Amino acid sequence: QLQLVESGGGLVQPGGSLRLSCAASGRTFSSLSVGWFRQAPGVEREFVAFIRWSGDNTYYADSVKGRFTISRDNAKNTVYLQMNSLKSEDTAVYYCAARSVSAGTYGYTNGARYAYWGQGTQVTVSS
Repeated sequence: QLQLVESGGGLVQPGGSLRLSCAASGRTFSSLSVGWFRQAPGVEREFVAFIRWSGDNTYYADSVKGRFTISRDNAKNTVYLQMNSLKSEDTAVYYCAARSVSAGTYGYTNGARYAYWGQGTQVTVSS
């Protein structure tokens, strides 16, 4: 059974940076594609970024494009989300999620298309 554990969240001032990590165990990580999602209080969960198993295709929500970068190190079974130029509206619990590479890029923005989820890490952007 695959387990995902997020880390790296915290409190940061507007304009600052954080790097989130999603560490996987229990299954060959290189056979999975990974997405990051976030959920703020009172708001539906939203897609943030997606990376295919090979790492050569990445996709972003318009709200984070140019500020966030998703990457992966399959040797370390870890996916990263580098977040720069953070804004107060980026405040949320961030979750990583994984799914089989057989799904390709179909429905990658839809959380229901992911079989595995981490427990989330809180990111708070505030002065």
